[in-house]
Amino acid sequence: MKNIAVILSGGTGSRFGGTLPKQFTKLAGRAVIEYTVDAFEISDEIEEIVIVSQPQHIELTWEIIKKNKWKKVSKVFTGGKERFDSTYSALLGLENEDNNSNILFHDAVRPLVDDVIIHNCIEALKNFDAVDVVIASADTLVEVYDDGCISNIPNRSMMRRGQTPQAFKLGVIKLGYEKAIAAKKFTFTCDCGVVRSMIPGIRVATVEGSEANMKVTHPIDLFIAEKLLQEANKISFTVGDNLEFLRNKNIVIFGGSSGIGLEIKNSAMLLGANVEIASRSHNNVDITDLNSINKYLDQINIKLGTIDYIINTVGLLIKKPLDALSSEEVSSLINVNYCGSVNVAIAAKKYLAHTNGMLLNFTSSSYTRGRSYYALYSSAKAAIVNFTQALADEWSNENIKVNCINPERTATPMRTSNFGLEPSELLLDPKDVALTSLKVLGTNKTGLIIDVRKDGR
Repeated sequence: MKNIAVILSGGTGSRFGGTLPKQFTKLAGRAVIEYTVDAFEISDEIEEIVIVSQPQHIELTWEIIKKNKWKKVSKVFTGGKERFDSTYSALLGLENEDNNSNILFHDAVRPLVDDVIIHNCIEALKNFDAVDVVIASADTLVEVYDDGCISNIPNRSMMRRGQTPQAFKLGVIKLGYEKAIAAKKFTFTCDCGVVRSMIPGIRVATVEGSEANMKVTHPIDLFIAEKLLQEANKISFTVGDNLEFLRNKNIVIFGGSSGIGLEIKNSAMLLGANVEIASRSHNNVDITDLNSINKYLDQINIKLGTIDYIINTVGLLIKKPLDALSSEEVSSLINVNYCGSVNVAIAAKKYLAHTNGMLLNFTSSSYTRGRSYYALYSSAKAAIVNFTQALADEWSNENIKVNCINPERTATPMRTSNFGLEPSELLLDPKDVALTSLKVLGTNKTGLIIDVRKDGR
């Protein structure tokens, strides 16, 4: 039995707006559909993937396939005006497959489907010919008449919300569609509906879905999906993690003379990496001066031959009311915390493009909400998050990865100088932040904001 995933990418995104359908909208630096296909590409149980696309977006779809170097994607079929038409197009394209093959139809705009759901669908097909993915409803469901008045309130405990994948034996879903076409019935909301309506008596099994397996339908869904994606891609260092990939890699750290940057340097060197650091105090490299950065990186590139990773840990925190800051302090806060990161990125690009390397930025837990008495610092750190995601998108075609570390309060000299002595049990050890940062360098993902928390969760 062959397991084939069909990614339904034929939607026009009329409710979403924008120039492109929602499946091509960017989510943390990548198109929504890229996360979706990735989930099936990395599944050990899926052997082949086909994508159904609107005719005008087939070329774009192939460009995305080639960029990601997906090995399982074999075909891109032309989709139709409605969901029914797109599924039928896929079934016609799979005409020569064995009718006992397992077919999983999945919405391109559900980017956070996980391997557990995929596995459970395939397992259920060992005993059933059709499977739906569902989750319980936290809200009371209300059935209404055409005039908007309530006609029925079903028992919520019996109700479920449908998701995808919807999985079938190929012969069964083909039969359901053949019968529907013969009966001229085309208005179904999902493929399980086709099978239940057109093949009387068939049992459609259900497997548990996930709240994270959401459908991106409206613009606000992107913000929710981004937070869920951040949680799903949580990275933290644990004892025993293999960081051997760092041996003989060339790393440049801006701000490596103290705090987290120094800890990254020490840990990376112990792991066999070649590490160079830059700061005003160490070698008079000023990240507010683009020429200073360009000159320094050129020297390091000549010395090492290549640069694999560039890490910017530089930060400036002055804890004062905004109207108590001098004009020089205002300029320094903006130039160091934001403009400096822009300068590092501009200078870093050509070296990282050569090695398909990674730029690693640093934000602060204060980015989620502006903090009184350090408004410029927290707002600049919020900008770094947006900057990271934008660059991840902008540089994706050049295979440069851009990610960002978001540590909770950490025991660093900068924090001590602004907050004084604090209980150590409330602060992160900078070495823990350093090791998680080094682990991130080994990922192939981009556009991630990685939380580093005291409790490790």
